[in-house]
Amino acid sequence: MQNKDIPAPEIKAIPDTMGAAFDGFMEAFEAFKQANDQRLDEIEHKLTSDVITRDKVERINKAIDEQARVIDQLALKKLRPALGRGGAMKGLDAAERKAAFDAYIRRGDETGLRELQAKSMDETTSADGGYLVPDETDTAIGTLLSAISPIRSLATVRQVSGAVLKKPFAPASMSAGWVAENGARSQTDAPALVELSFPTMELYAMPAATQSLLDDAAVDVESWIASEVDTAFAEQEGAAFVKGDGTNKPKGFLAYDTVADSSWAWGSLGYVATGAAGAFATSGPSDTLIETVYALKAGHRQNGTFVMNRKTQSEIRKFKDTNGNYLWMPPAGPGLTATLMGFAIAEAEDMPDIAADSLSIAFGDFRAGYLVVDRMGVKVLRDPYSAKPYVLFYTTKRVGGGVQNFEAIKLIKFAAS
Repeated sequence: MQNKDIPAPEIKAIPDTMGAAFDGFMEAFEAFKQANDQRLDEIEHKLTSDVITRDKVERINKAIDEQARVIDQLALKKLRPALGRGGAMKGLDAAERKAAFDAYIRRGDETGLRELQAKSMDETTSADGGYLVPDETDTAIGTLLSAISPIRSLATVRQVSGAVLKKPFAPASMSAGWVAENGARSQTDAPALVELSFPTMELYAMPAATQSLLDDAAVDVESWIASEVDTAFAEQEGAAFVKGDGTNKPKGFLAYDTVADSSWAWGSLGYVATGAAGAFATSGPSDTLIETVYALKAGHRQNGTFVMNRKTQSEIRKFKDTNGNYLWMPPAGPGLTATLMGFAIAEAEDMPDIAADSLSIAFGDFRAGYLVVDRMGVKVLRDPYSAKPYVLFYTTKRVGGGVQNFEAIKLIKFAAS
């Protein structure tokens, strides 16, 4: 194969439409396939690849990642809901709540909120002080969290009114047996139940604003609070759901005990080793991916999703099957996800990079395997005194999380065994 000049695609300007960004992404992927095929052909004929070709593949690989980031940003922008404008709030109660909350945020006037509390007899305050944000702001924050935090969007999410969610689970199924029509029936063993506990932990953010900003009637204060808080909450959540230690934060699935899948037992997560420390095996590197997929039971496998960071995904993007087809496939359309061997890929930047003994890839039915617990309500406490001339908005929510089904998630460990 001749050494063709395949320049790496460049992002000259951020596209303003999802379609334009997706077109750029597909152009980058086509260029990547040509360059990588050239690299593989050189290895086959020369037992090594030209350094220029290797550099070209990496540059195009990075260009694909940049295009993917642009698509992610546009998708997030598209998902952002309009807050409190253009008839988004209907009904006198909603309008009254919004007006009262707006007065509290802008001027610290609690009168309207107190009147609403007395009128509806609802619990809009807590012992620690602060008021629940209106439903529209609470919904906006939750929607944006789902878009930013991939584990939240994959997992089961439960809302609770208390501090802890306790859930019974049967790690073993009920026993059964065959019997003749007139045979004696002995009592079968009842399934043993274990109780899983998911406490909610406090997550906070404290954006600051000047009084002049709050006095500006054109500023949608609720939207401003949501935009300031959502990213901070999502980043903290995303990290905790992956690797949180469970102390004052949710417990991430990588924080649980892990064992080789051949020795798996309830209470730990099974892993499949790549066969090489800090790398995929030299021969048949994709075999580890196949083995991991089939380590899951069929009921979970059909709902499986690969979870890894973007850097790990760039390594897997080079893999082919025995017929020369790429295992990694780009999204079928704007707003969709890339796939690996037909399974969706969720990019979680909190997953570790490939290194010796790292657990850099997870595959599983996260809807069944991981539980996110939200305590209802996001609270805001206005503080005009602590950081004059700024007004601080101490915003809190309570979130918990942990593995609820240990057989529904498998890991790939970059180790010899």
